[in-house]
Amino acid sequence: MENILELRNVTKEYKNFTLDHVSFALPQGMIMGFVGENGAGKTTTIKTILDVVKKTSGEIYLFGQPIEQDSLQMHEDIAVVYDDCSISSFFKIKDVERMFKSFYKNWDTAKFNTLTERFELPGDKKISAFSRGMKMKLQLAIALAHNPKLLLLDEPTSGLDPIIRDEVLDMFLEFIQDETHSILFSSHITSDIEKIADYVTFIHKGKIIFCENKDDLLSHTGLLKIKPAVFEQLDHDSCIRYRKTLDHYEVLIKDRYAFQKKMPDAVIDRVTLDDIMLMYVKGETL
Repeated sequence: MENILELRNVTKEYKNFTLDHVSFALPQGMIMGFVGENGAGKTTTIKTILDVVKKTSGEIYLFGQPIEQDSLQMHEDIAVVYDDCSISSFFKIKDVERMFKSFYKNWDTAKFNTLTERFELPGDKKISAFSRGMKMKLQLAIALAHNPKLLLLDEPTSGLDPIIRDEVLDMFLEFIQDETHSILFSSHITSDIEKIADYVTFIHKGKIIFCENKDDLLSHTGLLKIKPAVFEQLDHDSCIRYRKTLDHYEVLIKDRYAFQKKMPDAVIDRVTLDDIMLMYVKGETL
């Protein structure tokens, strides 16, 4: 399986923040959830991929080729959707179509019109009258209408109601049915990531903590709650992080199946991405 996107030790240094040797690879035909707390470096990473932010060092590859500043074809193959809509509020749908048609060689007017109709976007209203959900759908219609191979999504479902979020997520799943397409999906709504992502990459304070197959991660990782006396006897190699509460310990377990064989009486709960992130950020190492 080829990688559609690969970052190798990408670093961006600011005065008060460093994107620190970020490395991960996104295979073709896959969705990667990109998670982390606010300010962790998700948006900076995406802007670095787009060359909006100039990296200090490292390498970025798209379709196996290094991204160069003048690589116009590579940027034709990328579409980006942010959580806010930067299109002029005075535009109508026809103005948007006319503008973006001049930007992209592969622009498909028929596809754009089909998408705006599917999304029930009113052609007679200015964008200033659009709801947040309508603006997000418009950005998606623009992104998909120039037939990209890679979608970079920065909090695309933030602030959307559950019905619209579900519709948008279905669109993402449709997009990757062509196995040459992929999505890097940054979001703090981890339930969305759990629903559609194939891989999860977790960034914390500018550093990649892990990049894992989502199903394997959620299946094998477990959360153990035990009394202090039992905690002192734990095999450290089985544990990732722990937190102490008033009367017990919470321990994030690497492989709950293997651990259960060692401690058959232990109660090990399944975890969510929120559980894992919280333990990495707030927990301690043994």
